[in-house]
Amino acid sequence: MTPSKRTTTEETPKQVKKLDTNFTKEDIHSFFNNQVWDEKFQDDLKHQISDSEPYRWGSISNLIDDTLLRQVRKEVLSEIAFTKKETDIYKVFQSGDLANLSGLDWDDLSRLPSLFKLRAGIYSQEFRDVVSKVTGCGKLSGVKTDMSVNTYRKGCHLLTHDDVIGSRRVSFILYLPEPDKTWKESFGGALRLFPAVVPNVPKPDFCAKFVPQFNQIAFFTVQPGLSFHDVEEVRVDKHRLSIQGWFHIPQPGEDGYIPGEQEATEARSTLQQLQTKELQEFDFPKPIRNDLDEEQVKLIEQTTSLSKSEWEYLGKFINPVYLKPETLTELNEKFLEESVVEINEILKHEYSDSLRIAMRDFEVDTPTPQVSSEVTHPWKIAVPPHKQRYLYIDGKSPIELTESGIDFANKIGPQELPNFQLLGNGNLNVVDTKLVSLASFLKSVAFKKWLKIITSLIVTSDQVLVRRFRPGQDFILATTTDKELARNSDEENVLLEATLNLTPTATIAKHWESGEFGGYELCMADKDEDEDDDPAVYKASDPNDDSVLFTNQCKWNSLTLMVRDPSVLKFIKYVSINAKGSRWDISCQWNVKSADNDDEEDEEEDDN
Repeated sequence: MTPSKRTTTEETPKQVKKLDTNFTKEDIHSFFNNQVWDEKFQDDLKHQISDSEPYRWGSISNLIDDTLLRQVRKEVLSEIAFTKKETDIYKVFQSGDLANLSGLDWDDLSRLPSLFKLRAGIYSQEFRDVVSKVTGCGKLSGVKTDMSVNTYRKGCHLLTHDDVIGSRRVSFILYLPEPDKTWKESFGGALRLFPAVVPNVPKPDFCAKFVPQFNQIAFFTVQPGLSFHDVEEVRVDKHRLSIQGWFHIPQPGEDGYIPGEQEATEARSTLQQLQTKELQEFDFPKPIRNDLDEEQVKLIEQTTSLSKSEWEYLGKFINPVYLKPETLTELNEKFLEESVVEINEILKHEYSDSLRIAMRDFEVDTPTPQVSSEVTHPWKIAVPPHKQRYLYIDGKSPIELTESGIDFANKIGPQELPNFQLLGNGNLNVVDTKLVSLASFLKSVAFKKWLKIITSLIVTSDQVLVRRFRPGQDFILATTTDKELARNSDEENVLLEATLNLTPTATIAKHWESGEFGGYELCMADKDEDEDDDPAVYKASDPNDDSVLFTNQCKWNSLTLMVRDPSVLKFIKYVSINAKGSRWDISCQWNVKSADNDDEEDEEEDDN
């Protein structure tokens, strides 16, 4: 059969021009510095990596042909758009995934030819063989690629994590800050590596630090529960540009593919989550609320008004405005309607003024502890740092943060209750004495009765922590509470939580109100487990983002009360090194039962 001729009105389909993606071995070699292919260089690097601490990692200077990498940098800055992404764990400006460059047509690739060459070189068989050899990690995939361009600007950071996701085998970062200029250590942006107390539990302080320069690559074997690292906050108005990516285990059809290996690797990648319960013994402070004795609970239950002596005791600390019946009624109505209430100027002015002056002078005159060994009694450091890091006072004895010390604290030594009153009788400085005194007040029966009047809730347990979040150091990553909070049929399946904000630098609103320096407390709805998004991603600038339930910037002398159920995520954003001081607060949690339920039970008994 003879095919019919085309009519003159039919158009010939446009031929989409594709970039030549076939590179010879010589081409690939030319993309790199010749030293990479030298066997002695590779052997020396292999020995360095095998002896590295805290886990297998290494670096190569002048990795890529200098002319090529300079061209890559120009293309990136002129052709790639960066999007600001911020979560509880990072702030960064990021490109889209660069894995699929080979699928782009000429209109796209004509603008990024050098970047395409770089990606082809990094994922080439030749370079993958070098990485496999020097790390001893085994074969690497050439078809599963995973790469993006990041720029860390002033304030950007990435907190402690282990990179263990899916089939990742080696993590790499190729640095592209401004060439011909030294990226100084004082600029920040360094890669920092953390040793582990035991697998899945990093120590609070890093033990190795890599300050990046142009055309350097740092890489490490992704090791579940061990390869903990972070990116130090960038402190200056400069671009710390980098190409971040991973090599993966071989896929079906590739050399080195092992059936079932990916499933086993992915199972290991969730090991930390599976072991969360047993690893909680390494978490300090623990979310443990101590039961109030029955007599104290009865006293709170029976509260309809307070005695003269109770009002006098409360008046030593609380602003007289919040001891007036009409004010308490207004607060109660608002709390019952919204489940949250913010009480500004909560402490009486004379008390708060003397506290603020003492805290301000303390921050100016006393060096802030930078590593865990500098933290002294009564303060402790919250661990582990892939979940939280801050200083706290819990009214208990010190803990040695080693495997044996933690075992002693959890299972062998005295299981003491917090005692801020006793702690306050020790040899403390002026600020610690005042903060401990406030913590004791928040544990008083009179304060819990005052809480009942505002919230209509009867507290049945409590935990009180004095906290300090240091600039350039501290945070709490997004967490939910236990799913089962109610411990008996009387209790509600919620927590009553309070945050007494005591940040002295917040008396000048511009220090914190923008949120750029972090330190804010944020509550958001926990997303469905099926969703692909990071559950803690939030759009701080999007007023229509309804996942954010509540945000509270650092303040001075402000008490926030809220009811929190198990579906609510909460975190304290990392405090920037550029913040004007620490975030200070006192955090309280209480199990509760409803006063309304008690009234209903009493009515039922009367009817009978």
